[in-house]
Amino acid sequence: MIKIELAGINDINDIMKMIHDCANDLIGQNIFQWNEKYPSRDIFLSDIEKKNLFILKNNSGIIGCIALSHEKDIEYTDVKWLTKDDKNLYLHRLAVDPKFQKKGIGKLLMDFAEDYARNNKFISVRLDTFSKNERNNRFYKSRKYTRLDDVYFPNQSEFPFHCYEKILD
Repeated sequence: MIKIELAGINDINDIMKMIHDCANDLIGQNIFQWNEKYPSRDIFLSDIEKKNLFILKNNSGIIGCIALSHEKDIEYTDVKWLTKDDKNLYLHRLAVDPKFQKKGIGKLLMDFAEDYARNNKFISVRLDTFSKNERNNRFYKSRKYTRLDDVYFPNQSEFPFHCYEKILD
């Protein structure tokens, strides 16, 4: 049984364990996009408080998450997006437990996010992903996202993060 639901405060420890496992898995692949500073427990607590964080569960517990927000981060101010800033959904912190990667869980979370956007009358979905994470970049391109400008998060990496947008039909 797989289900996607809003995360609650009682989920925080399981979420953080999964995030820790994801960060270690990325570091093991020489992808230094997540570290001890990001994503933090406080960021996930804020996502939960704002009702932005969705978790994907199966019989073994939480195996994925994604944050969906209508708020545009300040780092995106200079990005030349494909659409006007109006009804855009921003995706953050997509994570899949390493034991469940390459099994379609990321696709399920993205399908959920895009359906959520359509159902709530958003005109596009926007996100960023680490430039050195080739798998993520291929994944978003395969889903028909258009790569746009780069943004920088110095607390995470000296390397850029590529911004992507998909206009919804």
